[in-house]
Amino acid sequence: MRYIGFTALAASAIVLGACGGGEQKAADNSAATSATPAPANSAATAAPATPAAGAVAAAPITGTIHTVKMIADASGYKFDPATITVKQGDGIKYVVASGGPHNIAFDPATVPADAKAQLAANMPTPMSELSSPMLMNPNDSYTISFGKIPPGTYEAHCTPHLAMNMKQTITVTP
Repeated sequence: MRYIGFTALAASAIVLGACGGGEQKAADNSAATSATPAPANSAATAAPATPAAGAVAAAPITGTIHTVKMIADASGYKFDPATITVKQGDGIKYVVASGGPHNIAFDPATVPADAKAQLAANMPTPMSELSSPMLMNPNDSYTISFGKIPPGTYEAHCTPHLAMNMKQTITVTP
């Protein structure tokens, strides 16, 4: 009986460690709201001074910053809005409304080759290729620039809630 209790305790510790462990990055809690232009001196508009050889520099947000809520509650797991149209140069600020952890990720196999490097450069502090860090708490946020992203349709998802169909369609226009 002691072995079963110890096994259950060890399994619980592993699960809790996997869900909540690791270093948490500071959240981007800028005051940008839905459909507001980015200020010229905003950190969201700053690009790295010198990219590494062969690397693509992050493109600044030069247009509107759109806010998308990340929700997991009794109504389901979703991005609000689930479909969004932005112009090249706009940004999308993802904000945890409920039910974290959340992130925003793009399947590298579905992103056109001419957009992949720029999209990766426009996603600060990635967790993995084309995947933001996990946002854990309500009001944590993450902003992606769509500067220099070719026009087209991009499918995104929340990795922890992909099985619950937490997906978003982003259309970039010139």
